[in-house]
Formats: sequence, C-alpha cells, structure tokens
Amino acid sequence: MGEQPHLGEVQETLLIPLYGRARDARRRASVLQDARAAELVDAIDYDFTRFRGPSLGGSVLRAAIFDEYVRDFLREHPDGTVVDLGCGLSTRFDRLDNGRVRWFDLDVADTMALRRTFFQETDRYTMITGSLFDPSWHAEVTDGARAVFLLSEAVLLYFPDTEVRAVLREIAEAFPGTGLALDTGGRLMMRSQDRNPVFKQLPARMRWICDDPSTLEGLGLRLRETRTLATPQPGVAHGWPARYRYGLRLLRWTPPVTTYKLNLFTTSDG
Repeated sequence: MGEQPHLGEVQETLLIPLYGRARDARRRASVLQDARAAELVDAIDYDFTRFRGPSLGGSVLRAAIFDEYVRDFLREHPDGTVVDLGCGLSTRFDRLDNGRVRWFDLDVADTMALRRTFFQETDRYTMITGSLFDPSWHAEVTDGARAVFLLSEAVLLYFPDTEVRAVLREIAEAFPGTGLALDTGGRLMMRSQDRNPVFKQLPARMRWICDDPSTLEGLGLRLRETRTLATPQPGVAHGWPARYRYGLRLLRWTPPVTTYKLNLFTTSDG
C-alpha cells in the first residue's frame, strides 16, 4: 500500500501537476524527463487517473518555462539561492541542481509532511514548513553573500486579490533587486474553471484574477517579461515534442492560452 496523502482542498491541487509530470516522463518524447515524478505517483495511494484533460500537459509546459527562468538565474549566479514558495511535490531541485545552488522549498504543514516522506534535506537543500504569507521565512533564506531568486508556481492563483497583493508588496520590500517568477490568470480563465476536467474532480477553485500583470508594478515590482504556454523561451520550445509545438501554434490566440500568463519580475532596488 502506498503513502496516503492527507491534504487540504487547495493543497490537493498539487497532485495535478505531479501526475502531469509523471505522464510526461513515461512518454517516448518527454519534455521534462522527470522520472522522480513518476516514482512519486507510483508511491502515493491516490486515484490519479481521474485527472484528465489539457491541464495535465499544460502543467508540464508551465514547469518547463519556470525551469528556464531558474536556469537563467543560475547561469548568472551559479552559487545563488533559489526559494520555491508553495513547492508542493515539485522535483525542480532534482532537475536543476548545478552542484552549487542553495535551495529552499517552502510549503504548509500537511504538504510538507507528505514531502518529507520522499525527500531528504542536505547541506544545500532545505525544506521549510510555513506559509508564504507568513514573513518568518524571509530571514531563513537570506544570505547577504548570495543572490536570491524567488518563484511561486500555481499557488497565488488560489488566494484573494487583497492577500496576494499584500504579500507581493511584503516580498518586494524584504527582497530588493530580486528576481521573482509567478503565474497570473485572467477573468476568462477563471470563469472556465468549472468546465475544466481536472477541476471537476476537486473542490478548490482559483480566486485571484489578474488580467494585466503590469498592474502589479505598483507593488514594488518591475515586469521583465510575460509569456504564455504558446510563447515559451525559444530554447525551451525547441525541445518540445511536435504535439505541443504545433498544437499550441494553433491555439495561441484562444482565451484559455492568452489569459494564463507566466511572468518574470524584478523587485525594486529599494
């Protein structure tokens, strides 16, 4: 019998991208080649097969774009610090470890309890139990000798606008001149949740509506670039299987694609 997950409503959504990466790993032409995700799915006692639809593939492409944001940071700062805010069962450290990075994964107690079943800390990898909305993690990840990169993938979307904007302002003040990657969803995307096959299986719903990521610049952020699943970094797209390269080319102007954005910011220098 595998490990049974005991997760809250929002936290249970972390199983969607995990399954997406596991399915991708079992394909002949894999985007991420995330064999660890497949191992985790096999080790967890959960009916993953109820998750169906394009969101599974979308979570893989999203991960690839976020991976490249981190790789770009590590090319410039190979000894830098990366902090994954709301990591879920991400295997990003396994995929991107350059042998020098200092990495922190942060998530709430039930998620982190499950994560600790499968992952072990090292001198360069630390798991923090806590909420990204609680600033107590700020001091733990700060090292004046290291540049810092923050990312939050498919997490902030589940919280109200006022809470998201407040925490982004706090982060901008606490980490001046720091890279921050996060995703945003527009109104049309939010309205379609009940028609999404994966969300039909779960009670959680996304709540934060952000049609224009540039509106976040008033919080102490500077928008460096915005991408969609159909407009990844050129080097990333080159390695995608034809089913994604050509399929997204046909869908790139449709609302489900255009209203979901993956954004790279830099916080103000203070």
